[in-house]
Amino acid sequence: MNFFRCGFALAAIATSISLTTLTKAKKADANPNLTNYNSQTIEIFVPPPETKRAGICPHFIPSVIDNIVERPGLKGSKWAILVQSLNGSTIYSRNPDSYMIPASNIKLLVTAAALQKLNPQGQIRSRSIREWIITTNLRSNNSYADVLLRYLGGYSRVRSILSTIGVDSAGYRMADGSGLSRNNLATPRTLVNTLRAMYSARGSEIFLASLPVAGQTGTLKNRLRYTSAQGTVKAKTGTLRGVRALSGYVESRQGTLVFSAIANQPRNRSDATLVKALDEIALRLSTVTSCR
Repeated sequence: MNFFRCGFALAAIATSISLTTLTKAKKADANPNLTNYNSQTIEIFVPPPETKRAGICPHFIPSVIDNIVERPGLKGSKWAILVQSLNGSTIYSRNPDSYMIPASNIKLLVTAAALQKLNPQGQIRSRSIREWIITTNLRSNNSYADVLLRYLGGYSRVRSILSTIGVDSAGYRMADGSGLSRNNLATPRTLVNTLRAMYSARGSEIFLASLPVAGQTGTLKNRLRYTSAQGTVKAKTGTLRGVRALSGYVESRQGTLVFSAIANQPRNRSDATLVKALDEIALRLSTVTSCR
């Protein structure tokens, strides 16, 4: 793995340094007064001065993520990834409009719609809707998600609600609320647009509180511990055989980043390499810093 320092965003500097190559023209036992020397100029690369703040300049993120997902161990897996700033500037894009099986990432759409339509103080089966939504995402509770979808009135109702916050209904297909169905489809762009909208939309506080925090809570409690991603990555996990997904926010030195990364592969292959790659992507995003 290559590590970068933000100072390398500057153009490479090549400095010519004159070195004298001393080559004796006589043998060692010859008269030293007769020894001849030849001078030769050699080009040596001298990098720009390093800064004291380690991190990855956003300009290098494409090569960093490409290096992760194109490793030989991931050959045969399909990746769809989008990383943006909160204002919509794209930092990395790889098949962002491809329909992917999102697994439990579909819960992001259901809970976002619920927060636009339902009163958080209302109740579902004697539990507050606020608590219901937090449990749905934080614990990835499948039955909670399916019940929530029914309370909303089904898929068509979710499409209508999410369109009011700018989520294109053409970017996903919903067969259930839990994500267990392989007939669910979503693009990274749809998930990122939902996340960006929910950062400031109605119910944003509950939505953000419902997301697992790397190394600390929910389905991310035991992932990315003791790294720069711990406490700075809030994201929804997605797990089915042959499917791994991670979509959420990263609080980097460059500001809040919004991302969605989904990997689909044949079911007979180990998914451990997909999890490792997703965690590494999140880790690298947590180190993004200014290029200056």
